Amino acid sequence: MRLKANIATSENGFIFNPSTGDSFTSNGIASEILALMKSGETEEKIKQKILDRYEVESFQLEKDWDDYMQQLKEANLLDL
Repeated sequence: MRLKANIATSENGFIFNPSTGDSFTSNGIASEILALMKSGETEEKIKQKILDRYEVESFQLEKDWDDYMQQLKEANLLDL
């Protein structure tokens, strides 16, 4: 999954969809994920970076990842 090209994000967690005018906030890790998605990193590489950088078990990351991707999908922020 990829973040839509027109989605604006900031380092402090602000997300803006100019197509709809909707804005959202996210935590630090979510902001990091969005930045990696925008840079073109693959899902697998993003997950590995999170596993390397933070103390999280892979099964927990998978659950949290799926939940976050569902939130992004519902917010119309992903290119499917």
